Amino acid sequence: MTPAQRAWSWVLDYRYAVVHQVAAVLDRTDPAQYREQGTRRPIVLLPGVWETWHFLKPLVEHLHDAGHPVHVLANLGWNGGTVDAAATLTIQHLRDHDLADVVIVAHSKGGLIGKAAMLDAMDGQRIRAMAAISAPFSGSSYARFAPIRTIRAFSPRDPTTLRLAANEEVNARITSIYGAFDPHIPGGSELPGAVNVRVPLGGHFRVLADPRTLEALDEALARAA
Repeated sequence: MTPAQRAWSWVLDYRYAVVHQVAAVLDRTDPAQYREQGTRRPIVLLPGVWETWHFLKPLVEHLHDAGHPVHVLANLGWNGGTVDAAATLTIQHLRDHDLADVVIVAHSKGGLIGKAAMLDAMDGQRIRAMAAISAPFSGSSYARFAPIRTIRAFSPRDPTTLRLAANEEVNARITSIYGAFDPHIPGGSELPGAVNVRVPLGGHFRVLADPRTLEALDEALARAA
């Protein structure tokens, strides 16, 4: 992409983020309704940092319409805690609802949370696969400049990022979906040993709603089957 195209991608991406964050704040949908129906493999949804599940509602509805019960971790809130703490909440949700053979669908930080949960020695086997969209598996070189710890945690030098990147045993069960240019993750989201799907679109957020992303997501679920 040319510099001008990348700059325009920034504009479109943030416009998408602002519109959907406002919609998420105003949304009062009870997420329980999405897990009460569906006969296909259950989905556990993991949003990115400072995202509630409402921000990913288009994905929720797509998955639910396809016949998957979708589980939302409402107690993640705005997902501002550590990756390991969120992974613990994820595992606890699997136990509480007696879930097994699930697929995690994650955005951004959610991909790190999902991988940490998959590596859990006791209950990681409950997770069959993960489809992660725009996940910073190797961190982001921009993160170290952030003024707050929540974002600095995505530095390539962060101990959690390094630990997860070094452990590749679950990578074969992960599909990493990402745009051609991600303004938040300049190094991209390619994950060694995983199925990597590059969507020809710039963006960290608006890639979520692209039909090619949904197609890649459906293909990841088919592989998990």
